[in-house]
Amino acid sequence: MDDTPNQAADVVVLGIFVADTTYTAARMPRMGETIMGTDFALGPGGKGSNQAVAAGRSGARTHLVTRIGRDAFGEMAERVWAEAGVTPRLCGDGMARTGAANIFIDAGTGDNAIIVFPGAGAGLCPDDLEECRDLLGAASVFLTQLEQPMPAAERGLRIARQEGTITILNPAPAPHSPLPGALLELCDYVTPNETEAEALSGIAVSDIPSAAAAAAALRAQGAGAVVITLGAMGALLSDAEGETHMPAHDAGPVRETTGAGDAFNGAFAAGLASGMAPRAALARAVVAAGISVTRPGAAASMANAAEIDKAVSRRPL
Repeated sequence: MDDTPNQAADVVVLGIFVADTTYTAARMPRMGETIMGTDFALGPGGKGSNQAVAAGRSGARTHLVTRIGRDAFGEMAERVWAEAGVTPRLCGDGMARTGAANIFIDAGTGDNAIIVFPGAGAGLCPDDLEECRDLLGAASVFLTQLEQPMPAAERGLRIARQEGTITILNPAPAPHSPLPGALLELCDYVTPNETEAEALSGIAVSDIPSAAAAAAALRAQGAGAVVITLGAMGALLSDAEGETHMPAHDAGPVRETTGAGDAFNGAFAAGLASGMAPRAALARAVVAAGISVTRPGAAASMANAAEIDKAVSRRPL
């Protein structure tokens, strides 16, 4: 396993890898019912891993702090990271099973519903982040989510803040209760989708004005800046300079929305790590997400830097 500890990194991602088992059907089965599906795929997933792949393909030198098992799914993870230029910082003894996810895809809309078993990733702990302090200090951006235990995310954000690294929290999956203000105060950027923004702010997000209200509420709770991803409506950035709505990028017919948020977050982190202003990084992130939904799979759908650059250059100002 590649565990290079001292290589400089522009983006460090904390998160889990899971193997995605994806089933497509006309509808979800009811409890006790069996239905016939129309497609199946097995591929790499996990929000942290997906976001690291997206950042790597977007052009950032990227490390992923994670845990995987010594099994076939773990081997899949290492192949995916190698292909995307992501260097893993593997923690733990690797004896637990690598995680897996059950993904249902609605054949008519492309929308998804997901059950995640984090496997080895559930063992990520604060001590793992302390051991990676050198890595977080060398990075330009630290990005994490909520699929691994909250204490590990909190310690990573705190260390990155102490080291002067830009911090991004993608609060996914949606928390069952508002995040502590002390945690939000560690975040330079919080990047929820509509559902997550409502869970955190108590404000239902259905359009641009309600997204702006939810973003303002999260900033009042302590977040430095808020980016709410809005699916077909694009994304909204709220920071000290005001609010910016970035329309979605239409790259073609929607094939599958799995991984779109991860594509967005990875590209956004890569843009910030390269020194881009937040709104320029936002534009690239929206394009990366727009490209991803035209392709099947999660990690497999992530665009590379050349594709993103080409699409950004063609978008109207």
